[in-house]
Amino acid sequence: MNDASSLAEFVRRHPRLFVLTGAGCSTESGIPDYRDAAGEWKRAQPVTYQAFMGDEYTRKRYWARSMIGWRIMGGAQAGRAHHALASLESAGHVELLVTQNVDGLHHAAGSRSVVDLHGRIDTVRCMACEARTARSALQSLLLQRNPAWAALDATVAPDGDADLEGRDFASFDVPACPDCGGILKPDVVFFGESVPRERVNAAFDALSRADAMLVVGSSLMVYSGFRFAQAAADAGKPIAALNMGRTRADALYTLKVEQPIGATMDALVRELDVGVLNPA
Repeated sequence: MNDASSLAEFVRRHPRLFVLTGAGCSTESGIPDYRDAAGEWKRAQPVTYQAFMGDEYTRKRYWARSMIGWRIMGGAQAGRAHHALASLESAGHVELLVTQNVDGLHHAAGSRSVVDLHGRIDTVRCMACEARTARSALQSLLLQRNPAWAALDATVAPDGDADLEGRDFASFDVPACPDCGGILKPDVVFFGESVPRERVNAAFDALSRADAMLVVGSSLMVYSGFRFAQAAADAGKPIAALNMGRTRADALYTLKVEQPIGATMDALVRELDVGVLNPA
């Protein structure tokens, strides 16, 4: 039995899945992942919530890098894994899809039963008045205020970041909230920040209803995702994983497939004969 066939048999035996996805789903879309095959960081860890909120220079550095990285992040398109998971949902196989990604590509592919565990990077939040605006609108302001920076090029990094090392960010002009003058932050959960309780509760409720769990493209090294695998195992629910390399939950899986994610998910939906959903 090949890897796609093994996954298809898992889905047939457990037709209602709690799906958890990570960065490996979006690498085909041009968005780099954070970790290598051993589960270790490929680069310096992302900025923490405490550093972002507590230091103006850190915020300038973040938004300068984000302004360059948005060229890739803002134009990213859903890939084969996203479309395959939307097809599984359309065929009735997905109780809930919980994604650790912030790129919104599951929605773009047509998935509807989605919890964005760590938020969405296409939205900007004022930390004072809670107003939310489109990231694309802020991009226009950043480009207008920082024309010299706009001409720079850099290597793309995960989640819309870009590698701009060795530069002095003191002159970078970051706008404040137009409504109240508060600090603007991407509407995502930073390291050191808590996932909103309602998202966690919705995920655990769905997990309790599901027959099994499917992990796609996540090393589960971050506890916010790993806890769901831990809870599934504690409840006696089988877990299948499709991921290249080591994960934190390797000892918990009923089935683990280490193959390219897009191609394998594409083959899975063909094995199940559910077709590929064409989003509206």
